[in-house]
Amino acid sequence: MNNPNEIAKSILSALRKAERFLCVCAFATLVLIIFADVVSRELTNAGLYWASQTGVWANVLIVMAGFGIASSEGTHLRPRFADSWLPQSWQKQLQFIQHLLMSGFCAAAFILTLQVVLGSWQLGEVSLDLFLPIWPIQSLLPAAFAAATLRHAIYAFNPTLRPRESGAFTDTPETVRNEQ
Repeated sequence: MNNPNEIAKSILSALRKAERFLCVCAFATLVLIIFADVVSRELTNAGLYWASQTGVWANVLIVMAGFGIASSEGTHLRPRFADSWLPQSWQKQLQFIQHLLMSGFCAAAFILTLQVVLGSWQLGEVSLDLFLPIWPIQSLLPAAFAAATLRHAIYAFNPTLRPRESGAFTDTPETVRNEQ
């Protein structure tokens, strides 16, 4: 597996599998927490004191893993109103620039969120509900942005590995006709 294309494919595949696994686990955790809290409220007229904070943390994990999943599937949201403003012949260069800029944005977000995590760790900040340090959960943010930085850099420099854009507004009648 010395081929750079194969290495990039395996990196993207591993990221995708890890993000899907984390998202499913976090969603299952969120569902179980909500269920346990509702049962507790019905049986004891009091909810679980830790349910709210744990649910928020599970939701953060779902969102950050979902960010990567959307990028890997080509279903991320982006404004498309200006797509027809430039000539179609510029499409390859624009997609390169788009993914390079996204990689740069995610790299900047990685640095910013890493500073937040390090600050929380140095200050010893803890959750008021759970009395646990918050930096391990916060570390999901820079991890997700690091993965997105790598993913979009690969997409910028290896267009064959980019996912086809999909979504409600990408398969217009005009697009479908052009593909047939």
